[in-house]
Amino acid sequence: MKAAIDWTPPRLPVAGGGFFPARHVWCVGRNYAEHAREMGADPQAGSTVFFSKPATALVNADSVAYPANTDSLHHEVELVVLLGRGGRNLAPADALTLVFGYAVGVDLTRRDVQSRAKQAGHPWEMSKGFDQSAPLGAVMPAASWSPAGESLIELEVNGHARQQAVLGDMIWPVADLIARLSREVTLHPGDVLFTGTPAGVDALQVGDRVAARIAGLPELVFGVGQAEEGG
Repeated sequence: MKAAIDWTPPRLPVAGGGFFPARHVWCVGRNYAEHAREMGADPQAGSTVFFSKPATALVNADSVAYPANTDSLHHEVELVVLLGRGGRNLAPADALTLVFGYAVGVDLTRRDVQSRAKQAGHPWEMSKGFDQSAPLGAVMPAASWSPAGESLIELEVNGHARQQAVLGDMIWPVADLIARLSREVTLHPGDVLFTGTPAGVDALQVGDRVAARIAGLPELVFGVGQAEEGG
């Protein structure tokens, strides 16, 4: 039977050639203790907080447009895990067998939109899931790179350091995150997992140049372009 519409998933470049077809983006909040405190939360309280973005939020481009309806666009550099296999109710010891590769990503957030929604007790998906809200560097296959505790994660804006930590600072490492998420939803090939951000999140302005890095992975560099028109 012929499809009623034509649509293809976002195609993310893979280092060395080829592309990764993204299915869905999952994200976790408060996975670095200092960032949790920065946002006014107790890192020892509660469990993992998952949320999602549409796959169409993923972008690999030289420039990202400043989104509409915000005056406070924040950057959050993250290690991103891309799944080549799916699963449900996984043990941490088995979770890494699902991983196809890793990349550097930035979770862009309309912080003022998020704050207003939280204060009103409303969902805050629109603060996270807007167009081009998930810039991503080239994907490094897991056969060529794996996260190490001493690996540096950092973000600069216009050459000035904003965020810096090591992956070992994560409260829940990659295997634990995948296992925890698999207890909430069934994971599938093509799923993408943002693993949380360290402290130092701050605002971006039109004209800024962002450089996000994790030691051993392809660098992510993008500019912030002219603001979109909003309603």
